[in-house]
Amino acid sequence: MSGERRPLAARPLTEPHPSRLSPEHPDRERILAAHADALSAGAAGYLDPATGLFVLTAGFLADRGTCCGRGCRHCPYAR
Repeated sequence: MSGERRPLAARPLTEPHPSRLSPEHPDRERILAAHADALSAGAAGYLDPATGLFVLTAGFLADRGTCCGRGCRHCPYAR
């Protein structure tokens, strides 16, 4: 449910849920590297290496404290 407070999923913020970023995704390594760089820098997000779209980091989404329910790639609440 959108805006509902709930605990984070039991996985590192560096590892997206497989339904949000498949292990077989052709750009997975580039995406994870860009995400890790953004997390390390404390940035809210990064530019997707394939599309150029801005993607929020798991750290930013976790700090927000709620799930928006929009299926974010790095959603730290997805189980």
